[in-house]
Amino acid sequence: MKVIIIGGGWSGTAAAISAKKAGADVCLLEKTDMLLGCGNAGGIMRNNGRFTAAEEMIALGGGELFQLIDRIALHRNVEFPGHHHATLYPVNTIEAHVRRLLKEMDIDVRTSTHICDVEYEEGTVKAVFSDSGERFGGDVFIETTGTAGPMGNCMKYGNGCSMCVLRCPAFGPRISINGRCGLPEYRGERVPDVFGVFSGSCKLSKESLSRQLQEQLNTNGVSIIPLPKEEINYDKLKMKACKQYAIKDFSENMIILDTGDAKLMTSYYPLDKLRLLPGLENARYVDPCAGSKGNSIRYLSLAYRTNDMRVDNMNNLLCAGEKSGLFIGHTEAIVTGTLAGANAVRLVAGKQLIVLPSQLAVGDIIATANASIKERRNTAERFTFSGGNYFKRMQELQLYTTDIQQIRQRVEQAGLSDVYNVKVMA
Repeated sequence: MKVIIIGGGWSGTAAAISAKKAGADVCLLEKTDMLLGCGNAGGIMRNNGRFTAAEEMIALGGGELFQLIDRIALHRNVEFPGHHHATLYPVNTIEAHVRRLLKEMDIDVRTSTHICDVEYEEGTVKAVFSDSGERFGGDVFIETTGTAGPMGNCMKYGNGCSMCVLRCPAFGPRISINGRCGLPEYRGERVPDVFGVFSGSCKLSKESLSRQLQEQLNTNGVSIIPLPKEEINYDKLKMKACKQYAIKDFSENMIILDTGDAKLMTSYYPLDKLRLLPGLENARYVDPCAGSKGNSIRYLSLAYRTNDMRVDNMNNLLCAGEKSGLFIGHTEAIVTGTLAGANAVRLVAGKQLIVLPSQLAVGDIIATANASIKERRNTAERFTFSGGNYFKRMQELQLYTTDIQQIRQRVEQAGLSDVYNVKVMA
């Protein structure tokens, strides 16, 4: 059995791992020269309900990426406004670690492979094609291409190309496999009739910060700098994808996290004003290099899907990550990608597909995000384990816990312990 995955971000790599463990030959296609996409500029795991989700995934047998991150983390149990027990991983080396993991698992990884077209017939994808004309045929396909890019979208819905980690000018635009198959899609809104939202953070070169600020980040993993009253802008929070960081503390302070670089928890901030803050007199942006005026725009191409991650009205196409819903974050991408990879193999093998139950946070978020679109037609809500309305829901349903034994018992009671370690194909 051959599984083809288009997109090598956190969801794509997670899908590759679970499909491989289920017994398939796996080919992962990524348009840039690096895996992980926004994971190379993110760096936050296990904050708030993401701790619960990570431990559920480990109990389900899908914990490889979380365990890798735990091994190489720069900081653990970091506290910052609205967030507890966060893990911060090194964004500048994480990709190499993940690529080695996939290589050790004998997963065929093709980077610098820009997919530009699809061959399909009567709801069945036959193959995808790269710019060079290479044909990649398979039994089942998983789209994890994300929802940001190409440059035109950032020009139309944002403040222009921010020269972000996605690197559209160098490696080409994101292509929607779902769209190329003639299927309907939807877009997320930041306010009614205004589509797309800005990525929630950007990066500063840590060496451009004052020595005192560097030492604070190296020791604590976080630094909080109060903003002058005239610079506080609560309206800016409405533009951020990351609802979990759209609380007033992030308007009243400049919050910086240590992810190897200095992760600035704002979509963008004028450099001349940034350099007026103590310790930031020599600050310099890295990804996105245009952090003075803009950031990448997301949620502009989402697929309709079922709770087992199949794309509606397609026989052999699944989706994961942002492509599969208005999700925020790496943990959420890994959760959906792992499920898509396992179910891709089960689909072709004629086995019952996994639908994660709502008694687990990882199942509830997938179902809740889907219901928001299909039942309530709400394209403004976003879903993350770490904040916003969904984290409140986790707390109300008593899904949020840091008790690892309790989490394992829940998974066991659901009859799903190590389900992602089951080899479906001999």
